[in-house]
Amino acid sequence: MDYALDRFSSTRHGWTLWLGAIALCGALCGCSETDNGRKPTYPVTGQLFVDKKPAAQVQITLHDVNGVDQAAPTYSSTFSGEDGKFALSTYEEGDGVPEGEYVLTFLWGQMNMMSMQYGGPDKLKDKYSDPKTSTIRVKVEKGKPADLGAVELSTE
Repeated sequence: MDYALDRFSSTRHGWTLWLGAIALCGALCGCSETDNGRKPTYPVTGQLFVDKKPAAQVQITLHDVNGVDQAAPTYSSTFSGEDGKFALSTYEEGDGVPEGEYVLTFLWGQMNMMSMQYGGPDKLKDKYSDPKTSTIRVKVEKGKPADLGAVELSTE
């Protein structure tokens, strides 16, 4: 009985050391990976209206006017909330957007619960889905939040 108890204690102690080492390694690797390769981001917010009413679940995507940064590409997007408000995200929810000038595109589709994909016919009739023709832009400057205020779109 004492042998079994001693063996359990040493095994438990061994596992504790192993788990501690793994957690430490994960934390160290996670920190360096999180810091490396990430561009600083700055808040970009606004409120979306379609036909003068707050529009929920509209996909908003930013496109760099200079094209994709090949060295450190980013993708910034979000969905508008029930009240039409939005905060753009690049790495984490609501963390903002890297410095630069962007054109915004909008897609008002729906979530397919079977495939868990967003799409379908655009309720905005594809008027705002092409970055080459969209006129809504934002300039994100270092250290400054950008509030787009009320963004007015139309289904007509």
